Order: sequence, then C-alpha cells, then structure tokens
Amino acid sequence: MDKLFDLDLTLELLGFDFVQTALLAAAVLGLVAGALGPLIVMRRMSFAVHGTAELAFTGAAAALLLGVGVGYGALAGAVVAALLLGLLGGRESDRDSVIGVILAFGLGLGVLLLWFYPGRASNKFGILVGQIVAIEPTDVTVLLIAAVVVLVVLAVVYRPLLFMSVDPAVATARGVPGGWLAPLFAVLIGVATALGVQIVGALLVVALMVTPAAAAARVTASPLRATILAVVFAELAALGGIVLSLAPGAPVSFFVTAISFAIYLVCRVVEYVRGRAAGVNGGSSGEALSAASPEPAAPRPGTR
Repeated sequence: MDKLFDLDLTLELLGFDFVQTALLAAAVLGLVAGALGPLIVMRRMSFAVHGTAELAFTGAAAALLLGVGVGYGALAGAVVAALLLGLLGGRESDRDSVIGVILAFGLGLGVLLLWFYPGRASNKFGILVGQIVAIEPTDVTVLLIAAVVVLVVLAVVYRPLLFMSVDPAVATARGVPGGWLAPLFAVLIGVATALGVQIVGALLVVALMVTPAAAAARVTASPLRATILAVVFAELAALGGIVLSLAPGAPVSFFVTAISFAIYLVCRVVEYVRGRAAGVNGGSSGEALSAASPEPAAPRPGTR
C-alpha cells in the first residue's frame, strides 16, 4: 500500500523526460476527447467508439509486427474502422450489428497479429492497456498534428453537427447535409481513438472518449457547459491516471478508468440531489400557490 502512494517516488519520476512527454500526450488527448465526447453521447455512438478502438488495436498490432510506429498503425486502423462504419452502418437500425461485426473481426485479427509478433510480451500488453514509456517525442508530434486537425474540423462543422445531433429530422428539413456529416464525425472519432491507444490502451480508451462526457451530461443540459466540463473531467482522468500510476508502475488504464468512474458517480449524486431539491421546491411552491389562490365562491341560490 505504501508503494501505491509513494509521494517521494512520484515526484522523482515526474522529473523524467518520458513522464513529461506522456503527460503532454495525455493533456492533448484529454482536450480532444472532451471536445468530441458530448457529441458522441448525444448521437449515441458510445458503442461505435469501442468498435473503432478494436480496429485501432488491430492497426497497432500490425505496426508492431512490421516494426513501424504503433501510433501510425493505430491511426490507420481507426480510420479504416470509421470508414467501414460510415459505409456499412448508414441506417440506424443496422448500426449496432455492423459495429458488433467489425469489433469482433478487429479483435480477432489483432490477437492473431500479436501471436505472430516475436518480441516482448510487455509490448503486446501495452497496446491493450497503455504504456507511457513507449511514447516518443515523435509520437507526440504526430499526436499534436492530428489533434489540431480534429479540433479545426470539429470547429468548422460543429454547429450543423450539433443541430443534426439534437434534432435530425428538423436539421434534414432545414437542409443540413447529414449524409456526409456522419462519416466525417466517425473519422474524427477514429483519429481521436487512435490517439489514446498508447496512453490508456485500445480496450479502455472509451473511458476518456465517453465517460467524462456522460458525467457532464448528468449535471448540465447546455452543450457548451457540457463540453467544458467534459474537457476538465477528461484532463483530470488522463493526467491524474498517469501521476497515480507512476509509483506502483501499474497500468495507466486502471487509474484513468477509476478516476473517470468516480467523477461519473459524483455527477450522478449531484443530479440526484438537484432532482430531489427541485421536487421539494416545486412541491412547496405548488402548495403555496394553491393556498394563496382564492377558492371559487359558491354560487348563490337562484343563479346559474
């Protein structure tokens, strides 16, 4: 237990270059995940994030086998997954089944590629649950470029995408081009998912892409406030997860998911307390209004 919360060791490790590189990468990932998360939740695409992560894992495994940067492979796999989801899952009724098919195929193929890989088992494990020591400065450069592209494209299409997410029927009637917005947003999700493979791993990247936004949605209905809160929550989970994992040397993904889940539970409690308070206040106001309202006078005899 002392090793888990060794403050001196944590402060010492924070001075290493690879830890600072990982923290920078996590901060960028938290920003991108927080910006995309509320739209993912509104569009009910949480399962799509998980399916995309599986093909990001497959691409990372292929890159590991070929001796290429894992980040490049994850990015390629995630973009392929996004395109497949956009092409095969056009109808909402087919989306879940298409995601399930792609998820199963991607995971199976990734396991086969890892079986072929003759290197260390820690490299294989790192793709699944994250490995901050594997993040190189060149990976951070790629991550920064990809993050800037995602955020710029999101800023350009945010208003029509938000309109399409809130009320697709009215948005279509107003001429919003939903036909190409959905595949474009899927690609943005794919790129962001690929960015998280080396930090939290392919299996648990959903903890940053969905959980902070789901927590924010519990405490506010405003898209702007939800986005700001989702970014804050994602940053707390990503950066806090890395810091807490340093002393024990445990996988980052556990701490990231634990912080995300704790934030979600707190937001659920806040939502519950607000709901109870609103119900009590609403009931009291209603009772006061009824008491203050004059009762209708009884009709006098002989009147209609």
